[in-house]
Amino acid sequence: MADHELTGILLVGGTSRRFGSAKALAELDGETLADRAWRLLGDACDERLAVGGSTALPFPTMPDVMFGGGPLAGIVAGLRIAAHDVAVVIPVDMPLLTVGALHDLAAACRDAAVPQSGPLPGAYAKRALPALEAALERGDLALRHVLEGLDAPVVELDSAVLVNVNEPQDLEQLSGDG
Repeated sequence: MADHELTGILLVGGTSRRFGSAKALAELDGETLADRAWRLLGDACDERLAVGGSTALPFPTMPDVMFGGGPLAGIVAGLRIAAHDVAVVIPVDMPLLTVGALHDLAAACRDAAVPQSGPLPGAYAKRALPALEAALERGDLALRHVLEGLDAPVVELDSAVLVNVNEPQDLEQLSGDG
């Protein structure tokens, strides 16, 4: 069920150098990773935003605030226009995420909330925007560094939902598991 006080930000990515092609358009079980993530955010949030320079997608996207700024630039872009105080941020390459995992992150968010695996997926509050923008301006693009200065609890999520697809073989393994 969609949370009516939650924005979902999808980081659709850029060049997908390691993957070798547009990762957002890669398919798992007949659905692109982008469509799968967009659907998940629709199930979890009442507002969805897609950020990044990925290839033509069937939903609107907006550019990062800075070319080459990585996930930090996408989070800043999304938080700047988010309608709600808290946003869950997901990368396009985590196809096993669940509504429950996103809601757990949002519920724990103070300035941010992250799983045990790192800064993405995560929940980020608008009040963290000045710190995120300052890091971007300094050129410190590592989300882990920014999180050190924020009130950001770690939320223990099922590690199975945190699987990340970096190479085509990763996607093939997930297809074989289903």
